[in-house]
Amino acid sequence: MSKFKYNNILLTGAAGALGKQLRKTLSQNCNLLKISDKEKLQKKFENEEVNLADLSSAEAMIHLTKNIDCVVHMGGQSIEGSWNNVLNSNIIGMYNLYEGCRKNNVKRVIWASSVHTVGFYPRSEVIDSKVTPRPDSNYGLSKVFGESLAQYYWDKYKIETVSVRIYSCLAEPKDHRILSTWLSYDDLRSLILASINSSNVQHSIIFGVSNNDSVLIDNKYAKHIGYKPKDNAEEFRSLIEKKDGFIDSSDPLVTTHGGYFASSGHFDD
Repeated sequence: MSKFKYNNILLTGAAGALGKQLRKTLSQNCNLLKISDKEKLQKKFENEEVNLADLSSAEAMIHLTKNIDCVVHMGGQSIEGSWNNVLNSNIIGMYNLYEGCRKNNVKRVIWASSVHTVGFYPRSEVIDSKVTPRPDSNYGLSKVFGESLAQYYWDKYKIETVSVRIYSCLAEPKDHRILSTWLSYDDLRSLILASINSSNVQHSIIFGVSNNDSVLIDNKYAKHIGYKPKDNAEEFRSLIEKKDGFIDSSDPLVTTHGGYFASSGHFDD
């Protein structure tokens, strides 16, 4: 019997900021780690298999998900962008990925959803995963689609998914907003591992934040995943206040969960 929950894991977006943070951890928790990106990758770990693939290609996604047990999907458009870019990467690409998973009998998908699915909620409101989506951008709209797609593929095809609404995943907080939204790299890794190892997630939505004193979210509907963040952005507060001073409460950076994504104009204008 394998010592791992899943023998073969696929990591998409392996060349991206978060993909880079996950490669070592994932390689230690499977027999085969298949990594992919649109950019050229170099093999770093003995059990890695490197692939060049574009999410917008249905054929590529079917090939990529073959003989895979679990997908950790960090690929796609990671910031606001033109509708065409978001459409191809995060909507068509997400559909192609799930179709590959369906046709190849992949058991579970763990993927990077976003705060921007709920970006228009005011900062004064602590939200849980049952609230109505309020996307703040083309990017946020695409992530709402992804969450709906994940629910559909669970209900109809029994592909399990953990949709991780990542807020601000960085080495350290950079501004006042991120004192509430920070997800450390260590907590990211523990969250993904918890999502891999948890039993019977069906389709679960969990907020990706660290154990910050300043709280915008309530993960009460994802306790079964067993995620226990350890890092706290509060240790960076004095540095940020020394650098930036005290921020006006009416500044769009801190009036909503989505920050400047919610206050900016339409990207395609």
